[in-house]
Amino acid sequence: MSHDSTAAPEAAARKLSGRRRKEIVAVLLFSGGPIFESSIPLSVFGIDRQDAGVPRYRLLVCAGEEGPLRTTGGLELTAPHGLEAISRAGTVVVPAWRSITSPPPEEALDALRRAHEEGARIVGLCTGAFVLAAAGLLDGRPATTHWMYAPTLAKRYPSVHVDPRELFVDDGDVLTSAGTAAGIDLCLHIVRTDHGNEAAGALARRLVVPPRRSGGQERYLDRSLPEEIGADPLAEVVAWALEHLHEQFDVETLAARAYMSRRTFDRRFRSLTGSAPLQWLITQRVLQAQRLLETSDYSVDEVAGRCGFRSPVALRGHFRRQLGSSPAAYRAAYRARRPQADRSTDPDGPAGPVGPPPSLHQEHSGPVPMQTRRTAAAGSLGATASLSAEAMRERAELYAASRPSLPGQRSAP
Repeated sequence: MSHDSTAAPEAAARKLSGRRRKEIVAVLLFSGGPIFESSIPLSVFGIDRQDAGVPRYRLLVCAGEEGPLRTTGGLELTAPHGLEAISRAGTVVVPAWRSITSPPPEEALDALRRAHEEGARIVGLCTGAFVLAAAGLLDGRPATTHWMYAPTLAKRYPSVHVDPRELFVDDGDVLTSAGTAAGIDLCLHIVRTDHGNEAAGALARRLVVPPRRSGGQERYLDRSLPEEIGADPLAEVVAWALEHLHEQFDVETLAARAYMSRRTFDRRFRSLTGSAPLQWLITQRVLQAQRLLETSDYSVDEVAGRCGFRSPVALRGHFRRQLGSSPAAYRAAYRARRPQADRSTDPDGPAGPVGPPPSLHQEHSGPVPMQTRRTAAAGSLGATASLSAEAMRERAELYAASRPSLPGQRSAP
């Protein structure tokens, strides 16, 4: 959930240089890219819909490497332009990258860097975010990608503030989207930014999609560990920590469970998750507190105890530092913005507090199955380990009474 963005002053002040034109959109295609993601910007920006009130863009389809370009189902594509055509574009879109484990061609990265330096807007759809990150265009910026690849993006590029909950992130002159259909959301947002709500609404009607989708990726998050994380010995320690968030333990406890010194554990943990273990643990406790404040009627004191904080004062301090709001104010603002019928309660169930799944805060009568432990770890490493304090603060701001919001988008800080 978020609201329409206005570009940061620095980004808004940038002007296109040379031959670049605002209405020209270059789409950069690579061999091995999925056909669906590749087709989204081609359809949005490459079809003349002026009869429906949608201003026309001029589309340049560019090959990011030597062709022919093979895609889904064995299809072969021949792009009419090469990398040189990017020099005319005011917007450059990378719809997807074929493999999150392989580096993009350096020539394509150079073309993207040059385009950005010359004022072009750079867009990465789904795994296209990996190409933007490889070019250094996401350093120090908020970004998103498909939830399944978010941990890898955060681990490989630790300077990128990856938020896997959002459908898309607009950081002014650099924009990224989540997987597959979220590319449509971002392309509609670009049309809305360029030409207003009416044009975006007309295009959405033509595409038979909602002008704005509510919510983010959270509802789609899988609870199985990404392969590269699940195979790491620390995954079990992370799973144990998530299963015992209601207990008071520290990083030394986790290091001992991993049979490592604190220093070695810190280094290995940061390599695995992209986060320092202490900050990760605090973040998990705050996120657990968020869930309880949103879905239960526990008092703030009870929430503090169920999230492993040593006192309500500790909860309030960390909560305010990470989210810019007190727990009580956060709950009040959240509920003011959520209709009673939409809350996560069971109308046919028993009255009383509604909490998170028992595995997150209740003791078990027997050993926790390994699959359950890995499931718990995935929710963190796959979706929250990479969250920056800045991204979490923005989530709280969405519920602040003083801020208007529109669903389905998040703006730059």
